[in-house]
Amino acid sequence: MDRTLVSAHVAKRLSMRRNELRLSLAQVAARCGVSLQQVHRYETGDNAVSVAMLWQLSKCLDTNIVYFFEGLD
Repeated sequence: MDRTLVSAHVAKRLSMRRNELRLSLAQVAARCGVSLQQVHRYETGDNAVSVAMLWQLSKCLDTNIVYFFEGLD
């Protein structure tokens, strides 16, 4: 699978999870120790999420890291 498609899928799932929890970008940023702008860039796919950051996001958003890959072939 194309790396760009995987990154776009992870970005979409990140946004979905934040919305499921009814958290603002600022709240996720504060929980994860990154800027609001960076969270926004992750969600829009402007910046790819590193493995370490994805792990941190999974903990901050109270989900398993596998959540971000669900639905990929």
